[in-house]
Amino acid sequence: MDFLQQFSFLYDGVVALFTGDGWKNLIMFVIGGLLIYLALVKDFEPALLMPMGFGAILVNLPFSGAVNQMNEGLGKEVVGIIDWLFEVGIEASEAMPLLLFIGIGAMIDFGPLLSNPKMLLFGAGAQFGIFLTVLLAAFFFPFQEAAAIGVIGAADGPTSLLVSQVLKSEYTGAIAVAAYSYMALVPIIQPAAIRLVTTKKERCIRMPYNPKSVSRKTRILFPIIVTIIAGLVAPASVSLVGMLMFGNLLRECLKLDSLSQTAQTTLANLITILLGLTISSSMKADAFVRIDTIVIMCLGLVAFVFDTIGGVMLAKLMNLFLPKDKKINPMVGGAGISAFPMSARVIQKMALKEDNQNHLLMHAVGANVAGQIGSVVAGGIILTVVPQLIK
Repeated sequence: MDFLQQFSFLYDGVVALFTGDGWKNLIMFVIGGLLIYLALVKDFEPALLMPMGFGAILVNLPFSGAVNQMNEGLGKEVVGIIDWLFEVGIEASEAMPLLLFIGIGAMIDFGPLLSNPKMLLFGAGAQFGIFLTVLLAAFFFPFQEAAAIGVIGAADGPTSLLVSQVLKSEYTGAIAVAAYSYMALVPIIQPAAIRLVTTKKERCIRMPYNPKSVSRKTRILFPIIVTIIAGLVAPASVSLVGMLMFGNLLRECLKLDSLSQTAQTTLANLITILLGLTISSSMKADAFVRIDTIVIMCLGLVAFVFDTIGGVMLAKLMNLFLPKDKKINPMVGGAGISAFPMSARVIQKMALKEDNQNHLLMHAVGANVAGQIGSVVAGGIILTVVPQLIK
């Protein structure tokens, strides 16, 4: 018996998995495996879901050295790398999601939006699901948590993560998993939501694309002006909008091509990998395996669906006042969510399925990039308003 006790460290982990709450850790292994499967087999956001899935396994291994643990032999707490990354990169400064926005901004071409500014309306209209879900979630959670959950509808993982962290949500892991999972499922969710509220005739509306020339001065001034306006309207959005627009300014100034390319590739890829692993710090079994997680996933789906429906219904409303030859295909309104460029591609595919000569890609891209702005401003509005309401 003494011999077995001396070498108990060899089997303590296995025993922990099959006693007490160890079943929760086993469930997290399954969830981690599912995320890896979706990433590698189904090609759903592999750059994020794969690190998240593997990280979920790492943090849920009994006595894992990847998270903070009390080492009885040393008599002190040993810092785990994943918890450290979370504390430094997200909890202390929200640095990781904000730095990722620089890379995203450098990837975005706002030209289709600037040549057709009315698409900006869809970037606002397609945030309807966020605010509807906040109200619905308030029936199940404290208002502060409800606000964090509603931002899942931004269809923007970094924004959802940042808002949940600033609002000190205890459901950051569930919110992050919901946001990134539903982003990956845009090709499945959006077509169903759009068909629910449109007719075949509406989906077949053709929209000629006659882009206006956009000057270099306009392209440079746009990110600066957007940052100033967003900062005045929703000061809490400055970090979100500012990093996004700074990345875009790197792209458009044409004087810093090497920095722009670095932001688009090296920086974005590195932060994406680290962010996926870091999020898993909030996916520990005791905090994640709860009924609340299922409710959050359901509310996140509601937010996504009604974001799409909000953009579609806005387009239908605008059509009531537009001449026949200027009608907007309502599907374009659905592209006003932030999932760029997946949503624009979905709309183009749907349009060609209804009419193989109907090319809506560039219109959808305009609405889609507007959604990038709309989602971060919506997140900023929530960060500005919610603290005032819960005082």
